Amino acid sequence: MQLLDIGVNLGHESFQHDLDEVLQRAARHGVSRMILTGASREGSVHALALAEAHPGKLFATAGVHPHHAIDYDDATDTQLRELAHDPVVRAIGETGLDYNRNYSPREVQLQVFERQLQIAVDMQKPLFLHQRDAHEDFVSVLRRYRDRVPAAVVHCFTDTGEALRDYLALDCHIGITGWICDERRGTHLRALVREIPADRLMIETDAPYLLPRTVRPQPKHRRNEPMYLKHICEEIARDRGEPAEMTAANSTATAEAFFGLS
Repeated sequence: MQLLDIGVNLGHESFQHDLDEVLQRAARHGVSRMILTGASREGSVHALALAEAHPGKLFATAGVHPHHAIDYDDATDTQLRELAHDPVVRAIGETGLDYNRNYSPREVQLQVFERQLQIAVDMQKPLFLHQRDAHEDFVSVLRRYRDRVPAAVVHCFTDTGEALRDYLALDCHIGITGWICDERRGTHLRALVREIPADRLMIETDAPYLLPRTVRPQPKHRRNEPMYLKHICEEIARDRGEPAEMTAANSTATAEAFFGLS
């Protein structure tokens, strides 16, 4: 079983002391390649540097998460464009809207989202998208750009069936994380993953966040790792009513095509 984790935050401080061991554990569990998420100007630079240090295994995105939209300026825009020229950078993002926390004002989030959508148009790179509690505005903006970018994935999907169907109608890919393993918040996803076509489904850990609650034994440190992607894959496969090997093969092939890694 070979897996590709489309969303992992290896630049997080919790991985500083044992990154090599984390990568080794992931490889032993079949996770041979990963896409490192760029979520800020500095984080995107760091993601690229980590990816370049592990050629053929790690790749990166470049973008600014809506939480950090307030820090986006012309220099940030210029730097993201420069990063996007690097062949290791496979998508623009993480970008989108987050009205759950509103760490950045909504009007600023909208402006910054559009600026990054334009980068994806200009660079012809796929989009790595984030949306939380902002579906109506998110879809409204995305719809204006969708036919001008090669592909788009709504990463860490946790929303409703209506939202899922809106994204699929826009020919978006869907990223599913260990949220599906959360009996408090994610049970609705167990039915919804059956609606995602095999060529639109990708899987991710979003490590170090979202440790699957069904992992046994639970690690004492509560840190999620790419090695748990295999567990997430098995849970999704069960809910889709198919062998885990099929889910793994299809999601990996889909991710390879999306990020141009095949």
